Amino acid sequence: MRALLNTLFITTPKAYLSLEGANVLVNKEDEVLGRVPLHNLEQVVTLGYAGASPALMYACAQRNISIVFLSTTGKFRARVVGESKGNVVLRKKQYRLSDDESASCLIARNFIIGKVYNQRWVVERTTRDHELRINVPKFKEVSLDLFNNLQDIRETENLESLRGFEGQSASRYNQVFDDMILQQKNNFYFYGRNRRPPLDNVNAMLSFAYTLLTNDMASAIEAVGLDAYVGFLHRDRPGRASLALDMIEELRAVYADRFVLTLINKRVVNSKGFLTKENGAVIMDDDTRKVFINAWQEKKQQKIQHPFLGEKISWGLVPYVQALLLARYIRGDLDEYPPFLWK
Repeated sequence: MRALLNTLFITTPKAYLSLEGANVLVNKEDEVLGRVPLHNLEQVVTLGYAGASPALMYACAQRNISIVFLSTTGKFRARVVGESKGNVVLRKKQYRLSDDESASCLIARNFIIGKVYNQRWVVERTTRDHELRINVPKFKEVSLDLFNNLQDIRETENLESLRGFEGQSASRYNQVFDDMILQQKNNFYFYGRNRRPPLDNVNAMLSFAYTLLTNDMASAIEAVGLDAYVGFLHRDRPGRASLALDMIEELRAVYADRFVLTLINKRVVNSKGFLTKENGAVIMDDDTRKVFINAWQEKKQQKIQHPFLGEKISWGLVPYVQALLLARYIRGDLDEYPPFLWK
């Protein structure tokens, strides 16, 4: 099993990254904010606009350390990686499957089965744990609808139909998402998904969590030799990591959504840590973003039992394991791709 190395997050907007020996040097104007050994890292994520030196990018590329550039609001800008050393036979087969809509549907169907199954698990878990604080009949109705959609999804052989069922499930799940926010209701509410830009505190956190999860998934996909930009449900679009977006679908509810709900319900964050810009976009301030990232890193270290492998792994390794399972399916080592069905 692959060791879970660290991700270095740079949250100071004007920080510039450079190389000193075998260390990342974090600079702000004439001040050195810190040094981090490269051998401790598998990814660097910087939220700002100052950039990184060519020498550092080259050193990271040699060591297979990706550098991800995000805006201060968490919007993806670029990702620097080294030479692609993926198995060319594996990638050629991935491309052939992606060009075949029927074959793509068989893979994408399992992504969405995982997504809807996990959405239903989150709904059922909330019903069990907070029976006295929610509208139980409403939650049971949504759970039943998600269960029925799962049956339809298992039988569909068409990508458009699959997208339709996925949309229906997402709509029903979102109808109870606000009810899962149990604390700070005046300042944290969910009336629907909005992005580009997010218009409330909850959507700002969800967007940021999905961005972090997508980056982790893209890195995992490249690590196992697949192409993160060639998907099966999300079709080709220049600059879009379509396969990473495909594969985070099954992890959104149990990984990102529950993480955001925990930060709110345990009062780890509060409304004072959010800013509204002139265009209505809501963003986290620097301190809240740091709290968010620290909690995200702690989440990645938590141990779980993988439902398919039956082994204890860290949450942070789940993207890598799922990417590895997909690679094994594409190579023909597995009869089908096993989605992450959380229990």
